[in-house]
Amino acid sequence: MANISHLNIPVVHNLVLNRQSTNKRKIINDPVHGFIGVSSGLLFDLISHPFFQRLRRIRQLGLTHLVYPGATHSRFQHALGSMHLMQLAIGVIRSKGHEITDCEEEAALAAILLHDIGHGPFSHTLESSIIPRVPHEQMSVLLIQELNRQFDGSLSLAEEIFSGRYKKKFLHQLVAGQLDMDRMDYLKRDSFYTGVTEGVIGSDRIIKMLNVVDDHLVVEAKGIYSIEKFLIARRLMYWQVYYHKTVVAADCLLTLVLKRARQLVHEGRKLFASPFLQFFLKNDLGINHDVFRPGTDAPAVIINNFVNLDDDDILSAAKVWANHDDEILALLAGWFTGRALFRTEFSHASFPVQKTEYLRQQAGLAFRIPDSLAGYFVVSGEISNYAYKTEDEKIKILYNNGGLTDISEASDMLNVTVLSKTVKKYFLCYPKNIEPFYRDQ
Repeated sequence: MANISHLNIPVVHNLVLNRQSTNKRKIINDPVHGFIGVSSGLLFDLISHPFFQRLRRIRQLGLTHLVYPGATHSRFQHALGSMHLMQLAIGVIRSKGHEITDCEEEAALAAILLHDIGHGPFSHTLESSIIPRVPHEQMSVLLIQELNRQFDGSLSLAEEIFSGRYKKKFLHQLVAGQLDMDRMDYLKRDSFYTGVTEGVIGSDRIIKMLNVVDDHLVVEAKGIYSIEKFLIARRLMYWQVYYHKTVVAADCLLTLVLKRARQLVHEGRKLFASPFLQFFLKNDLGINHDVFRPGTDAPAVIINNFVNLDDDDILSAAKVWANHDDEILALLAGWFTGRALFRTEFSHASFPVQKTEYLRQQAGLAFRIPDSLAGYFVVSGEISNYAYKTEDEKIKILYNNGGLTDISEASDMLNVTVLSKTVKKYFLCYPKNIEPFYRDQ
């Protein structure tokens, strides 16, 4: 990794807002949930913080708007919606006799509000391209720890709940579990903005049916059909929206754009980019780097570059790169900005190596590039999804007699065993103007 200590990058925590504002009890009008209340000064200050405001410039669904034009909503909206649902869930659980103190409520709301703060540009699309193999959850932990320092330890309890270390485990389940408020919001919100009605869920009814038994979230028996609908909706949204073949093609194309840009930077080529994007193109960061090992803190220069990076940095760079003198980068960036996306094939079995090699040869001929570079035009991989993971904390149904049964046994309509099975598909992406015909041997 290059020496980064000398870089003069704006220090975001110097921009921390003036906390002396008198009116912090705000109401936000959300198209999905209606009016969302901000219930404490701490939550108001977190929402106003530059770290959180950046989420306005991070698309919730990455490049899905290239298929569903309405899907331009942001991580900012999703985080507020999740906080709103957390407020409702805490109110329901309290009404059923379970103690949640005011401090625990505020901490749980802060934890869900910040649960996606570690997302980079275009959310999941570039998760492995900005900082390879460092998931957004790990970046969220680093940013929550930094915010806790800036807020003089006010987020210590929120950090414990977020990380699952707090004694009341059901609070963590509300943040990250089989029925967490994250999933409740994104399924409802994503179906709203895409217009895909198969994703609509009865989140209000599910929340009304929540309860706690032995420190674990459970669902009262009257809510079983809403849970069945929730599991089906999750499966359908993944294959119809999140893993739509054109979305996969767009994701692959943008990933290749960043891959080529990084290669050129490492070769010493000049490349237009914001200073924040330049930082991540130049420096070889990743899960194996010292700063991302357990028990270590990322230096301020990494955090400050990351929280200044958003979708706009990528889009402005891609527009310029479309006219770069490197033909490969120019082609890829031009296709991306002009939505000339790859053709995508799906298969339940891996594609023959001969087919991939054939397409790469065709790409080499079509674009007059050596075989060693044809991998920028033909890419393969795999995607997988499950609606209900039985290895995780199970969804338990609570009956009137106090008995608990796993949803897979309680359901009389669904074969939840099928929904819990991981479905894997293989994909192959390549330009539409190369010869696709190949007969498997």
